[in-house]
Amino acid sequence: MKEHRPRRGSLAFSPRKRAASIIPRVRSWPECDQVRMQGFAGYKAGMTHVLMVDDRKNSPTYGEEIVVPVTVIETPPMKVAAVRVYKKNQYGLYIAGEVWANNLDDFLGRRINIPKRAGDLEKLRQIIDGAVEVRVLTYTQPYLITGVPKKVPDIMEHKIGGNVAEAFEYAASKLGKEIRISEVFSEGAIVDVMAITKGKGFQGPVKRWGVITLNAKHARSSKHRRVGTLGPWNPHHVRWTVPQAGQMGFHQRTEYNKRIIKIGQNGEEIIPKGGFVHYGVIRSDYVMIAGSVPGPVKRLVRIRDAIRPPEVVFDGINLIYVSKQSKQGR
Repeated sequence: MKEHRPRRGSLAFSPRKRAASIIPRVRSWPECDQVRMQGFAGYKAGMTHVLMVDDRKNSPTYGEEIVVPVTVIETPPMKVAAVRVYKKNQYGLYIAGEVWANNLDDFLGRRINIPKRAGDLEKLRQIIDGAVEVRVLTYTQPYLITGVPKKVPDIMEHKIGGNVAEAFEYAASKLGKEIRISEVFSEGAIVDVMAITKGKGFQGPVKRWGVITLNAKHARSSKHRRVGTLGPWNPHHVRWTVPQAGQMGFHQRTEYNKRIIKIGQNGEEIIPKGGFVHYGVIRSDYVMIAGSVPGPVKRLVRIRDAIRPPEVVFDGINLIYVSKQSKQGR
């Protein structure tokens, strides 16, 4: 009787290599008519659950009270460090010009070499003819929170929605100032979340790909935790589809169409007894997202407008109760 050996593990995320940076990279931005920043960033605090009225019109539990697991992300205000104008040629987008703020935090100097010359905003305004996008360089302020034990900011780029002229004026007005998450997203919005997953180091094919271990008859030299064969004689090379040992975890992952349940400024209303495990208390703005979010606690999470939103009709968030029960098993 021939044994059945289906392939194990998904090839969709290959190659499974380490992420180049702890800051997730956004490769594309959706179209947006509103003049605002199209993304934000925060630090994952933990999970809890809420009781809310199901407002999905086609749901079998529509109008009933349901329990929803949520992830809490602490989002201290982000500061705008620079304004960039992008133009397009036959090779794609390129930076036509940029202007930096003068009043940057000293902690930012630990991350990058701050330009000595800020640039002229009026000269940049003169070259927006022919521009296709306006983006801002923003950085987080982890020194405003206690759950993340670092002071060095994380710097990243965000696109400004709307037409180019309005986007530039908005970005210029925010240069060197803070932007809160309530200015970017609203409760009930559909967003995408990006983060770097928990790193697990170098692992074998059994844990990394889920292949079954060899039995005693097939294993050689008592080695069971490996694949039975690396492939046929022809072709004369090991194909990339063969499960092999290597890096596991610390990959960038994007989860689409998450819903914002709540945006708040007072962390006392959601902090569980004893604080979030391995994080503590929330002292700044926060956002509550339905479901799970990639990455461990304290990991940087980027939030972006949904690039492929679903055709689901919602009535509106009706939050009844947020669990503040201890997450420490007692």
